[in-house]
Amino acid sequence: MSDDPYAGTGPRCSRRRTLAAAGSVLAVGAAGCLGDSRVGASGATDDDDPVAVASFFSFYDFARKIADGTPLRVKNLVPTGLHGHGWEPDASVTRDIIEADAFVHVGEDFQPWADRAIRTLEDDDVDTHLINVRENVELVSLAASLDPDEEGVGEGRGKDPHFWLDPRRAAQSVDNITEGFVELLPEHEGAFRDNASSYKTDVLDRIDADYERIFEKASRDVVQLAAHNAFQYIGVRYGVRMRPLVTNLAASGDVKPSDIAEAKRVIDENDIKYVGAGVFETRRPAKQLVAETAVEGYYPVTPYAGVREDWVENDWGYEEIAYNINMPTFEIVLGNTSPEDAGPDGWNEQWRNFE
Repeated sequence: MSDDPYAGTGPRCSRRRTLAAAGSVLAVGAAGCLGDSRVGASGATDDDDPVAVASFFSFYDFARKIADGTPLRVKNLVPTGLHGHGWEPDASVTRDIIEADAFVHVGEDFQPWADRAIRTLEDDDVDTHLINVRENVELVSLAASLDPDEEGVGEGRGKDPHFWLDPRRAAQSVDNITEGFVELLPEHEGAFRDNASSYKTDVLDRIDADYERIFEKASRDVVQLAAHNAFQYIGVRYGVRMRPLVTNLAASGDVKPSDIAEAKRVIDENDIKYVGAGVFETRRPAKQLVAETAVEGYYPVTPYAGVREDWVENDWGYEEIAYNINMPTFEIVLGNTSPEDAGPDGWNEQWRNFE
């Protein structure tokens, strides 16, 4: 960082790194500072580069696009293959946050581990810059079918936190990240703002328009998902009824017999032949629907909360996942197109009843 009081020829040793090395969260000795390079999902950095860490994949992706062309490097804290919600990291993640110059997070009561990390920063007076992507985002109420004992999330009990699935609300989080980066590195304000403006116009506006086209041309206004309750913002934005099989907010939530019975009713009444299944969730309920109803197959949906290894290898972000996973599936489950005509070549063979 530019205000580093320990500038010199030896390993850089900021107060933040000293706290991390001395704390009980580290499995290494507190012999001093760590002089090795840091490697994150966005590539290698040296010790003099400012680093921002993100608690959730979508906002990691937004952040790295905003930081493109600047010295700021962005790291995704959630490992490949894991969901950003419901994951409990080991203590090394707390170290990464303490060492970082900025922490991009989703706000209170969504990721308990992130909330604990923020309390640690505040209790120890660590100067990691906190960037809340949810500021000034209007949250919608949870579906009425939710269990009344479901733990409150978001800004007050009864709010749905999955706002980033609505590209317009996602644009507000892009603005929030941009403002946080400008505060952190004001000398790069122009690049941050230009990148953010381009991303909102070239990516989020286009995704919004293409989603709108998909839902407007559909003859059906209901989508059955063998997935958890993470897609209501798409329903609110585009006027479609999203029917999650798992009605609570946790991707690991149990499926009750009443959930299956309700899904069967929706499938029968709407002549549904295909359903969406969560990429990072068990496929058992989707298979049950295929076995016990007129449903012929299931296809992938994801709330952009995690990534597969092949997605990382192909450098997929929010944009690529929208176009290669969610949009083809919505086209199919709404009856807009046949599975054989959805997605790029080979898509149907890869994703129909995927494991």
